[in-house]
Amino acid sequence: MKKINVILSFILLGFLLNSCNNDNTTGSYPYAVRMTDAPGPYDEVNVDILGVEVTGDAGQTVTLNVRKGIYNLLDFSNGVSTLIATDSLEISKVEQIRLILGTENTVKINNVSYPLSTPSADQTGLKLQVHQTLEQGILYSVLLDFDANKSIVSTGNGAYKLKPVIRTVEAAISGSIKGKVTPAGSLAVVTAVDVLTNLSYSTNVNASGEFLVMGLPSGTYNVTITPVLPLAPVTKSTIVVTTGNTTDLGTVILL
Repeated sequence: MKKINVILSFILLGFLLNSCNNDNTTGSYPYAVRMTDAPGPYDEVNVDILGVEVTGDAGQTVTLNVRKGIYNLLDFSNGVSTLIATDSLEISKVEQIRLILGTENTVKINNVSYPLSTPSADQTGLKLQVHQTLEQGILYSVLLDFDANKSIVSTGNGAYKLKPVIRTVEAAISGSIKGKVTPAGSLAVVTAVDVLTNLSYSTNVNASGEFLVMGLPSGTYNVTITPVLPLAPVTKSTIVVTTGNTTDLGTVILL
């Protein structure tokens, strides 16, 4: 199956949530949900958000106050995000987040819109493990990296399927790499590979030539920018990423 080459991301920022539970710890724990994306070679990628739930360590389920609607993920890139849910929790440990999608998911390619069918296994919600211990008055965050390379699949005959693959990264223990390519408007994929673990993280350059690879564990990375032919790939080696910081590659010239 052909897979569309782009990475999409969700960011959940701890801010403000509310519910009842059986946790012995009482208190109010700020929590909120924001959404962001990394740009890709689509006209639109529309995701139908119906609900967000969190589950505590004792199995308590909290339904957040959600801003329901259809979100074009390409509106949110390079650090831009949008708030999709808020509330105030009384549980101190979050084990799981469940993202509930509707049926109005679509992808637009070359000005043609295609529905994104969802497998029945995902229609009850996408369950994401987070394992967070909260403290009162502290802002918590977790990055949900929505990988469209694996999530949006062409099934042939103009049909596409949404099979979400999402990794979770706590923003408090991660960093990022940003930069810009010239000439602006060049389509390119940016891949950062951890030289120790060989794990890779990807994004795409936007129309302004900018890119931001988020949710990176601290370490040393080789960053490869692969543009569309006839332009040649460019690799930046031994790029150091530290927790809570963004490493700026500056402007990269594509030839």
